Amino acid sequence: MKIRHSLSALAIALLASGLHAEEANPAVSTPKFAYGMLLQHDGRVIFSPCRDRSYSIMEDVSPGHTVTQALNSIGLATGKKLYVELMAVVEGGALKASALNLAQVEGRCQLPGTSDEAWRAAGNEPGWILAAGGERIVLKRHGQADLSAPYLAAKQDGKAVVFAADHLSVRLENLVCKDSTGAAVFGWTASVTADDQALQGCAWQR
Repeated sequence: MKIRHSLSALAIALLASGLHAEEANPAVSTPKFAYGMLLQHDGRVIFSPCRDRSYSIMEDVSPGHTVTQALNSIGLATGKKLYVELMAVVEGGALKASALNLAQVEGRCQLPGTSDEAWRAAGNEPGWILAAGGERIVLKRHGQADLSAPYLAAKQDGKAVVFAADHLSVRLENLVCKDSTGAAVFGWTASVTADDQALQGCAWQR
């Protein structure tokens, strides 16, 4: 599967993403989203929340250190600065990351989702992007009319999130999905069927 770096730019252009100032201050016991910049320096991984001059040392507590593996796959270990969205808690001044939502090389802070948007997914060959949440699912495909359907409550299927409507079904697997340029990595893979057309790509929570 080839997912180009333009995937994220396409998502932002089509769905009006922007900047936000969400600080990484999760509850001690319940992982929450931490948004910010990440850089490895002197053997330590340093996390700085969006629009905040504070910082924490990131500790990877994910099974098999899958978060670190995903981040290293796009250059963290070689000194690249990343924008990240992690599921994490703060304990003893450390940001303990248990899961990845997305990471981009030299990315910028993005607006969190609203009540009308819980998920985004996108892919290439052919190019497509999907937004789901609130009352609607909207699928945009290159060269085709937009497809819109009611957004029904998602169902859990093992480590997958599944939702379906007339002429449209979406399956989001909690598996790391990397773009083909090596500039971005996501916490979810996406499989979409629309009017018998199968689409593959990456997904992330909003």
